[in-house]
Amino acid sequence: MKRTDFRFFDRLRVRWAEIDAQKIVFNGHYLTYFDTAVAGYWRALAMPYAQTMAQLGGDLFVRKATIEYEASARYDDLLDIGMRCARIGNSSMLFSGAAFRQDELLVSCELVYVFADPHVQTSKPIPDALRELLTAFEAGEAMVEVRTGSWDALGLHAQAIRTAVFIDEQKIPVEMEWDEADAGAEHAVAFNRFGLPLATGRLLQHAPGIARIGRMASIQAVRGGGVGQQVLQALMRAAQARGDHSVSLHAQTSAQAFYARAGFAPNGPVFDEAGIAHIEMTRVL
Repeated sequence: MKRTDFRFFDRLRVRWAEIDAQKIVFNGHYLTYFDTAVAGYWRALAMPYAQTMAQLGGDLFVRKATIEYEASARYDDLLDIGMRCARIGNSSMLFSGAAFRQDELLVSCELVYVFADPHVQTSKPIPDALRELLTAFEAGEAMVEVRTGSWDALGLHAQAIRTAVFIDEQKIPVEMEWDEADAGAEHAVAFNRFGLPLATGRLLQHAPGIARIGRMASIQAVRGGGVGQQVLQALMRAAQARGDHSVSLHAQTSAQAFYARAGFAPNGPVFDEAGIAHIEMTRVL
């Protein structure tokens, strides 16, 4: 196996607790590495696993796992775990995985999953929608569509995401979340291939030529998978298209690195907003 065999990688660093008396990674931990990579693979497909499987009326069960050891990983090694769907049958699918230290192949695996009724654990045909999703990802196709538009067009989807993230999760008071600005804002919502809304944000006019992005939120299951960045980029393109020359936002300090990756820089001190630490960030378009 080579790195070029994989579209998806999950990166990890070997922890002290994972090495054995031989000072190498204990063999059983590689199964955990590969299982974690499978979870990341579903995230890369913009597919909230539990919700999607419930929608499809089934679940995936491991039927067989095989591992082949080529070389050993050691404490503090930085590993890239490649994962791909290699074959899809009638009710089962084969995943191939590989652990790399830079370009060196350390361990490879094959995982056979069976799609089955979760209550009686009897196999069922893999739904066409799941089959098409896996095939499209491995072919390099986009997993997310970002739509922009008015509150009338996207408000129901944006509202559901913001309610889950800001009100239910972050405990922001309802009266602070909803305002009159939504009606005149440009909104963006990211949808996966099952039509599920995953992330949202809005674009306002802060001052002539200066855009203001806000209400950025992603559902928990897809965070870290790049969906939020796609929404942010869509809003910046919309600002640029209407002639804005810069954009500002109030970032929660926990998300400061997320915006920094998109070219935003801090502008001023940290301040409190809705009981959460924020910092203003700006970027030239």
